[in-house]
Amino acid sequence: MHIEVVTLFPQMLRGALAFGVVGRALERGLAVVGTEDPRAHTSDPHRTVDDRPYGGGPGMVLKPEPMLAAIRAAHARLPAGSPRICLTAQGEALDQRGVQELAALPGFLLIAGRYEGLDERVVELGADRELSVGDYVLSGGEVPALVVIDAVVRLLPGALGDERSSVEESFAQGLLDWPHYTRPEVFEGLSVPPVLLSGDHGEVERWRYGQSVARTWMRRPDWIVKHGLAPRASRALNEFLAAREAGERVREGESHEQDR
Repeated sequence: MHIEVVTLFPQMLRGALAFGVVGRALERGLAVVGTEDPRAHTSDPHRTVDDRPYGGGPGMVLKPEPMLAAIRAAHARLPAGSPRICLTAQGEALDQRGVQELAALPGFLLIAGRYEGLDERVVELGADRELSVGDYVLSGGEVPALVVIDAVVRLLPGALGDERSSVEESFAQGLLDWPHYTRPEVFEGLSVPPVLLSGDHGEVERWRYGQSVARTWMRRPDWIVKHGLAPRASRALNEFLAAREAGERVREGESHEQDR
């Protein structure tokens, strides 16, 4: 996969991309990440890339000439079928399904804005789509670019040590991940759930799936509303709710006994 990023701060990306899963993937040639600095497409001595906004107001706006020149130069290096993506709070929200779609592409271009944003003509002429990584404001598009690159590259074949990792993690199947444990068996009074020590792989898988469904229902009910539940997930949720209700009845009965 070939990814290009138009950014005023290419060193920010180069430093962060040298570590972890993404760093190893780049070393092995599973992906290539290039950068294009709009300052390289200026003609004045100060390498000016921004100017005051028409209509007044605070901040500075990135000029269309250097931005579009950088976008076109970077996009020319990408394979056919590579979209140009502008990272902006106005864009569609990135989710795991969107990440999977990007991972299936031969490449893509990310446009990282700064200051008050881009001249709107840059978006109209130089972007195929707009993408947001969350409902909050950042000082620039470099961090969102890193988010997109990390999420996508780790899905490429060979990027992870165990290919099951990308299938079993949060959001991969529309559910949050289950809780994980490792040694020691007891830590500060908290024990590993007995089922994980049983050696019964079927029960372990059933417990993990039930935990994923329960966590999603408790922490991200919007996902269930949005995507619905598969029949197996619905059964697991009903079992969880029944067990929780039974536990509450037991605790309520114990409380009544103590009050007598």
